[in-house]
Amino acid sequence: MSSVLSKPDRLPVESLLLDVADVLATSLDLDTTVRRVAEVVRKVIDYEIFAILLLNEKTQELRFRFQVGYPPEFAERSRIKVGEGVTGQAAQLRQAVLIDDVTKDPRYIEAVPNVRSELAVPLITKNRVIGVIDIEAREPGYFTDEHRNVLTLVASRMAAGIENAQLYTRTTKQARILLLLNEIARELTSILNLDELLGRIAELVRRLIDYQMFSILLLDSSGEKLQHRFSLRFNENIHLKHEITLGRGLVGAAAESKQAVLVPDVSKDPRYIEANPETRSELAVPLIYKGKVIGVLDLEHTRRGFFTEEHQRTMSTLAAQIAIAVENARLYEEIERQERRLERDLALARELQGRLLPQTPPKLAHLDVAAKFVPARAIGGDLYDFIPYSMSRLGIVIGDVSGKGAPAAIYAALVSGIIRSHAPIEPGSAEMLSAVNLSLAERRIEAQFVSIIYAVWDDEHRTLTVANSGLPRPIYVHGGKNEVIEATGLPLGLFDEADYDEFKFRMKPGDMFVFFSDGILDARNRKGELFGRGRVEKIIAECTDKSANCVVDSLFKAAAEHSAGVETFDDQTVVAIRVRSGTHASPKKK
Repeated sequence: MSSVLSKPDRLPVESLLLDVADVLATSLDLDTTVRRVAEVVRKVIDYEIFAILLLNEKTQELRFRFQVGYPPEFAERSRIKVGEGVTGQAAQLRQAVLIDDVTKDPRYIEAVPNVRSELAVPLITKNRVIGVIDIEAREPGYFTDEHRNVLTLVASRMAAGIENAQLYTRTTKQARILLLLNEIARELTSILNLDELLGRIAELVRRLIDYQMFSILLLDSSGEKLQHRFSLRFNENIHLKHEITLGRGLVGAAAESKQAVLVPDVSKDPRYIEANPETRSELAVPLIYKGKVIGVLDLEHTRRGFFTEEHQRTMSTLAAQIAIAVENARLYEEIERQERRLERDLALARELQGRLLPQTPPKLAHLDVAAKFVPARAIGGDLYDFIPYSMSRLGIVIGDVSGKGAPAAIYAALVSGIIRSHAPIEPGSAEMLSAVNLSLAERRIEAQFVSIIYAVWDDEHRTLTVANSGLPRPIYVHGGKNEVIEATGLPLGLFDEADYDEFKFRMKPGDMFVFFSDGILDARNRKGELFGRGRVEKIIAECTDKSANCVVDSLFKAAAEHSAGVETFDDQTVVAIRVRSGTHASPKKK
């Protein structure tokens, strides 16, 4: 046969030991080391069937690390317990076992047809068995005592080298895994879209473990069920809708126990729920964030015993980073939902606020009216209104609520409602301010108040009465000049009772009154300079002979140009009224 051994009178032991020393000195790679051990042994035993099996100390099983002549499937799947077969006996007895005729030995495990003799030598270092060198032949009595002695000597030298190579391989692999874990963690924390994140997790985990089936399940809001959020089957993305109750199945057990569940053979685990008929081994790792389970990573394979304890340790380490990334993405997703909802709410609120404001200026025989309101945010706390009185009279309101945004807008709506509720009795300017103040005092809201100018225009007699409760002093244009009206007063809603002064003016054609909130005065530029009253008066003076719209538009344009590039700080409102020149008939009602 082709595997006939040479049987010299004396084996070249010295040369052999030099070769062994060369192997130990030149390589720390485990695969290279075991291959060169095989080459060294071939120099003294021209084998056809040869194997180096290494011991898993925890399971006490021998596994093929290098082989020649064995069926690949047998070598890949075989797990030989210490004490089983000839190799298992060598590991258990810690000495070489030589069998002249395996057909007469009940310990023999057949892997290759027609084998008759076998020699198994343990690899021992530091008084620990780390593996076995095993040689088989198809001739009975093929191995001699000298073969056993020489192979034992080789094994004693090689064991330390193999162990060092194992340690180096583990250390190198761990370093690569740690670098990869660090790289993965950095990448995952940069992805905030949850669906994109889950897909990327599946891709990155495959760089660590060549799984065949992969799922990410997340705990629902009730905290009682795991829902499939992402699933991959043989590289195909699939959608699974079924839920898994906490504690049920391997996935549920991992979530409930907060511990990874590693099952080499699912058919032998009563917890397993068959979802994929092809599955033989499974690894389920809980995702834990701040001590709470938020989901589970589930890996499956069609091969029994595919997942190892090293896989479990690696995935448990990575799961902590994945949990953070998933929770961040879920939080971002929730914030996005809330922002979209808030945007919709604000858009509706802005529309409603716009509806509360007059849609068109009032049409009067002797008065030109213009107004504009621009909130600092989506909605604001400024307000203006025009309230029809009997006898061609008109109530004019401009107000500024404390604060910004939605709270100020709601308070402004409340104030508008109160003013409208008092309007039917057609109070005078000061009387209206006192009435609103009393109503707000009855509904006092901490730190909320409003400043209002209320004016009543008599279109028949061309008179205007004005009362102010804290807005900037209005400007009266008459005789071609600006006059600041010293109308002041306490804001409404701060004190139970307050009195307000009332000013009355008889206006002539071309005369104008301009009311504005402090958002116009307080507009700042990049240097921090206020727009200020001086600029307001200058612009009003330039529009003396023009329309009310000219004043409103010019003020807003100038304030916007002044504060270009600076975020608007306060709501801005302007109301301008100008007595028409000449006599005009009242507009017809439509």
